[in-house]
Amino acid sequence: MQLTFNTSQFYLSPSLTPTNKESCRAMEIFMTMSLLTLFFGFFCLFKLLLQRRDQSCYVLAYECYKAKEDMKLNCDSSAKIVMQNKNLGLEELRFLLKTIVSSGIGEETSCPRNIIEGRNPTPADELCEMDGIIFDTLDKLFARPTSISPSQIDILVVNVSMFSPAPSLTSRIINRYKMREDIKTFNLSGMGCSASLIAIDVVQNLFKSYKNANAIVVSTESIGPNWYSGKEKSMMLTNCLFRSGGCSMLFTNNRGLKHQAILKLKHLVRTHIGSSDEAYDCCIQAEDESGYQGFRLTKHLTKAAALAFTMNLQVLVPKVLPLGEILRYLAVSRLKSAKSQKLKADEGVGLNLKNGIEHFCIHPGGRAIIDGIGKSLGLSDYDVEPSRMALHRFGNTSAAGFWYALGYMEAKQRLKKGNRILMSGFGAGFKCNNIVWEVLKDLDDANVWKDCIDSYPPKTLVNPFMEKYGWLNDEYLSFLRLDFSQLFVQL
Repeated sequence: MQLTFNTSQFYLSPSLTPTNKESCRAMEIFMTMSLLTLFFGFFCLFKLLLQRRDQSCYVLAYECYKAKEDMKLNCDSSAKIVMQNKNLGLEELRFLLKTIVSSGIGEETSCPRNIIEGRNPTPADELCEMDGIIFDTLDKLFARPTSISPSQIDILVVNVSMFSPAPSLTSRIINRYKMREDIKTFNLSGMGCSASLIAIDVVQNLFKSYKNANAIVVSTESIGPNWYSGKEKSMMLTNCLFRSGGCSMLFTNNRGLKHQAILKLKHLVRTHIGSSDEAYDCCIQAEDESGYQGFRLTKHLTKAAALAFTMNLQVLVPKVLPLGEILRYLAVSRLKSAKSQKLKADEGVGLNLKNGIEHFCIHPGGRAIIDGIGKSLGLSDYDVEPSRMALHRFGNTSAAGFWYALGYMEAKQRLKKGNRILMSGFGAGFKCNNIVWEVLKDLDDANVWKDCIDSYPPKTLVNPFMEKYGWLNDEYLSFLRLDFSQLFVQL
């Protein structure tokens, strides 16, 4: 059977009415506009995808500070420093002993030389402390095989909460390394122990405006000028916990350097509850009744930390946990509410963050902070071990503490490609900041831990203070009038 077509049927009649011509013209215009709109939509979507790729924040390398041997603060040198304070009596000494014994700090931490030598810091001492930490870490960072030189740095952020000289610390860095004239610099102060996470937020937001940019973040704290010499207990705690430390980090949004990167920023959530007077005042620099300046930690600190942490997780959790875990939590919570009963913590009522996070980098600010966050998140001893070990070996190094804990994970070869890491910390003001990183390759650099990683974790975290100075708790001392400074000198 053969099919035939009348081709004349496929030709339009040349005698179209004016109405038909207008209809065809309108249809052509409509189709043209529709295609243009569609192409424009695809163009905008493609452009947005490219922009998001350029806005990625990668960590290329980081270097933590390790102090010289003459700056170490062991049990005996700590006792000598304590006794330099003539304002302390038996009650204050017992309080310090109890605090340091339960602090989780070992005998390998360090502090500035002027504190060890028992003299007030001069302006030269203050700058020398900062230069020693900042330049040491930056020298090592630029010496790494990352193919990034000081002249290639586009953004520089320095955070030191308690020290702000003029010229600024960023200016000292630029002068030392002869960086470019168009470099963007930022000095952050007063941000507290989570300042390095805030500095990273500054970098990632700048990366949205600058393509193929490289950034440096330097985090440290000034200890020497801020050593407390009074006897108010709420202000003596910082002397027991804070130690010398710092870290310099190298970031980029250049996709061409992605193969060199070790971490990629996935999520960053910041929470600030400074509108509450209790939260604002719970962690504040002030003078005591005798005029001695220090840092006061009040009884409202725990409450403020719990509130800020909860509010932060409410934003972060939906971004990191799978839908199934969130639905499970909602179902169990509704069941609990319906029965009006309290379920035990070990029954799995809380969110299981381990379904979205493999490693936890809690700020090593103190044993109470680490244990409190670990308990609230249902973490094991293995999970909080990096933070505990960072506190034991280096003390509370303020905003740099996260990176000592991260370095411990890397030295122990825990970090594998695709793993996610949660960095969680608090700061004065009062604020809570959390960051989630993705590990881009298996990591095994021993970094600042290379000389001691084989001895960690130690068999016990108990320090020798109680063994050596437990006699301070003897009751008979309460009935004697002793010059403790002279007594310690003889010991």
